[in-house]
Amino acid sequence: MSNQEHGTREATIEAPAPVELPPAETDETIATTDDASLNQPSAEVETDNSATSEAGESAVGGAPASDESADAMPVEQSAEAEVDAPSEQAVEESATGDEPAENTGAAPEPAEAQPKYRRGQVYQGTICETSPTAVLVDLGEGDIGVVPGRELELMTKRMLESLVLGAEVDVYVVNPRNHRGKMVLSINHAMEEMDWRNAEKFAKSKAVYEALIGGYNKGGLIVRFGRLRGFVPQSQLSESRARQISGSTPEERYGPMVNQPIGVKVMEVDRHRNRLILSERAATREVRVKRKESLIAELTVGEIRKGTVVSLENFGAFVDIGGGEGLVHVSELAWGHITHPRQVLSLGEEIEVEVISVNPEAKRIGLSRRRVLGDPWDEIATSLRRGQLARATVTKLTKFGAFARLNDYEAVEGLIHISELSAERVEHPRDVVKRGQELVLRIIKIDIKERRLGLSLKSVNSTEYLDLDWEMAIQESVALPASEKAADALPATKEAAEASAD
Repeated sequence: MSNQEHGTREATIEAPAPVELPPAETDETIATTDDASLNQPSAEVETDNSATSEAGESAVGGAPASDESADAMPVEQSAEAEVDAPSEQAVEESATGDEPAENTGAAPEPAEAQPKYRRGQVYQGTICETSPTAVLVDLGEGDIGVVPGRELELMTKRMLESLVLGAEVDVYVVNPRNHRGKMVLSINHAMEEMDWRNAEKFAKSKAVYEALIGGYNKGGLIVRFGRLRGFVPQSQLSESRARQISGSTPEERYGPMVNQPIGVKVMEVDRHRNRLILSERAATREVRVKRKESLIAELTVGEIRKGTVVSLENFGAFVDIGGGEGLVHVSELAWGHITHPRQVLSLGEEIEVEVISVNPEAKRIGLSRRRVLGDPWDEIATSLRRGQLARATVTKLTKFGAFARLNDYEAVEGLIHISELSAERVEHPRDVVKRGQELVLRIIKIDIKERRLGLSLKSVNSTEYLDLDWEMAIQESVALPASEKAADALPATKEAAEASAD
């Protein structure tokens, strides 16, 4: 080897790559970092702390940046470096785990272990000391961390009261070792971190999360998910809740919904964007089943409940009575005859219903609206008499007769049999009357038990009921005001009434 070559190689060895350590953190730096971490979502803290954690690991004893250049050095060059290089080079090789090319006889220094606690991780500990300015937490094996006073100032009174000696708490590692050698912890961030993890579990399992509506903005509802704020867009509201929306401002549209219970599914979890999207629509079916099971367990037949009409079908109406829907069959909607629920109800209408059946196995609830309206037949039993006249409107024509609704009792219909339409033979009721026509009819049958009313058109002018007609006319005259009595003067005698009938 020539002297020139030897000189060149020595020059190379004597100028090793410098080891740059991160600058020590000052009190001002630590305060800024801690304050920022306490006021920002956990996702951002974890992201921001990742770079700092890498730098911290290098400072505590991780591999320095110059390891790569040292590993790339030729074997022969490393051998000469053992002899000529400063002792710092040997220390560096020992720290990185690289063995020297030749054994110099000195024992290699052990590599410094990785930090036991890492930034952004959550651990469980026990409170071992409290003061107005800090809370110390024992993580086990003599490892003590501190929750600084800045975080305590942000806690609620109830939360502060729970921080007592011996209490177990989850803590988030803000800094495993600050400039004073202390481990800085955060209880708030730990709770927030656990909420994010819980949200991820709900997103994966597709389970329903039950909560209360905490607020709103112009686009939808805000739902508290632990300490996180989940967002339910208007497009993800259930149909029944969407029908409640009215007004032009967010306050008018969503204000009445605050503090109402809601079941949602987690659709999107994005910590870095502090984004948690929820959907009530996706959870509607599961929520209905769960709430209905709970409702069925507490219902009793005969109970009166308030409810909201949520659906109208040909066979009846579905009414939400607070957690579950029951069916009001078309026959239980009104005392009178109806062909479709929309004749007496509308969507969103609030009504009272009576529970008439509960089937836990089939998960069905039977309801009745007409039973809470009052039975008109009770009044008919005391107000109407067989043989008296009444005004009615024809509602339906059949082959065997016509149905007519009493004008004074809209819920009651009677049958005009085809034989009672005329004294002459009638082929079909339409030959005598038509639907919607108003008639004076005679009541010839009242069956309160079976709720049947028989009417007659041909008997209206029959002398068979003349005595009754005269009696009823006298009663009506007594009830009429004086002005109407003059206009509707009665015949002076019964004979005059008979002549008028003829």
